[in-house]
Amino acid sequence: MSHTVISRPRTAVGCTLLVISLCAGVTACGSDGNPLAARPYDAADQVSFNAPSEGREKADPDKPLEVVEDSGGRITDVTAHDASGRYVAGELAADGSRWHSTSPLAANASYTVRVSTEDEDGAPGRKVVTFDTGKPTTKKRLDVTFGPRAGTYGVGQPITAELSQPVKVKAQRAVVERALKVSSTPATDGAWHWVDDKKLHYRPKDYWPARATVQVRSNLQGIKIGDRMWGGKAKPLTITTADKLIALTDAAAHRMTVYKNDEIVREIPVTTGMPGYDTRNGVKVVLAKEGTVRMTSASIGASDFYDLVVHHSVRVTHSGEYVHAAPWSVGSQGYANVSHGCTGMSTENAAWFYETVREGDIVKVVNSGGDTMAPFGNGFGDWNLDWAKWRTGSALVGGTPDGPTAADRARLRPQSV
Repeated sequence: MSHTVISRPRTAVGCTLLVISLCAGVTACGSDGNPLAARPYDAADQVSFNAPSEGREKADPDKPLEVVEDSGGRITDVTAHDASGRYVAGELAADGSRWHSTSPLAANASYTVRVSTEDEDGAPGRKVVTFDTGKPTTKKRLDVTFGPRAGTYGVGQPITAELSQPVKVKAQRAVVERALKVSSTPATDGAWHWVDDKKLHYRPKDYWPARATVQVRSNLQGIKIGDRMWGGKAKPLTITTADKLIALTDAAAHRMTVYKNDEIVREIPVTTGMPGYDTRNGVKVVLAKEGTVRMTSASIGASDFYDLVVHHSVRVTHSGEYVHAAPWSVGSQGYANVSHGCTGMSTENAAWFYETVREGDIVKVVNSGGDTMAPFGNGFGDWNLDWAKWRTGSALVGGTPDGPTAADRARLRPQSV
């Protein structure tokens, strides 16, 4: 195919001559005097794809997409995306001779591929191809269920992703994790952590911003995860956060200090676990406001018998640790630890606490004789892993340096002038 060849200026002298020629009225270049403004020629004869052309059979989503330059020029850029806006990651050879996808194609999807080229003389070319992919070769699907349910939560609430099938291979985990998108307004950095083969948790480096909107979605549908597994459905999730509320209990001082947006709003005398039943140290997240709960010694295997109906009960672990009203121990509150592991306070203070907190708020215990709450398995102890250890649970960022924050990226992003 013939096309206009535009010589690329290669030295400072060449640039000067080009300017002189333009001033003399030569119009071989683009109308704005910039050689790069020339209209790209059709590079159809230069570029080949391993995908069928428009209107023919469907491409096999099991195979990577490959683009090859056949005429001695080079590929300068390739973008490929499906109709839903999902882009395909790829790798361009150093000499520009070929490009291949490095992320899987989706099944039952329509793709548009735009290839930019440059011939031996520097003239730009362009080729656009569209194609469809076929159905998955297996019916095994990986569905995702996000949690918690939609609503408003405290700033400590992790996002959860429950998978319908186990994923054990790291490369397959990376495919899954890359497709699970979490964004917040205001923006904050975070990461997924694989709790086990079927469950992931997502949390920011620090707590969520107060009064933020957090959106969660999956781009996994139709994506090949493994030889016998394809991405399935996932319902998107939106939650919001409330004011930042942290209840800090000093077990040695027998006092809870409640902070709202970093300001002290109440100080409460409390009693925590006695020796042998020490309250767990560390950060816990409010799991539920259960109100009136019957608590018995049998529920925790206590050697001394008790059977109590307890009011204003706020659960912080699955195993039965609560913050609740304990009118029977008012004389010890602020002075001694006499409970079986819960944090007890007067009925008046417990009623205020119950009305003030919500799911996702932070309850932190320090200076107790107990162990630190485990990160997983007994509620949300996610915040008891420091950020470096949290990142090691990611199939994408584990073992990589921590990059700039979301705010830094926004600040450093080049601005148009």
